[in-house]
Amino acid sequence: MIQAMLARAPTASVPDINVAGEMVRVMLSLGAIVALIFAAGWLTRRLQSRQFIGGRRLRCIESMAISARERVLLIEADGKRVLVGVGAGGVRALHVYEGSVPVGEAPASVAAPSFAELLGRLGRKS
Repeated sequence: MIQAMLARAPTASVPDINVAGEMVRVMLSLGAIVALIFAAGWLTRRLQSRQFIGGRRLRCIESMAISARERVLLIEADGKRVLVGVGAGGVRALHVYEGSVPVGEAPASVAAPSFAELLGRLGRKS
């Protein structure tokens, strides 16, 4: 009697899983994500190096944290340098350096390492 009931009961069908197909799908998805990360890094670097029409008239020469909320910035604007204090209370000009900027005093621009160089350094440390 029990065997007759079991014979009539529907059996659960297990779907066939194509393991190789799923592995290919996962690997392609992972490759697409890594490609998007590299594309975002390239695009960021490309957009940062763009020159604006007419040049940049304002740039931050140096920045120094005084405390957790206060900073001092040295800003160059149209050949003048302005020492600015930034804090919770707002922004205040501390000193304006008149005249032209001395050539020997201007710091040399340090090029930021590329994304590939950073990845190479990370790989060498392991």
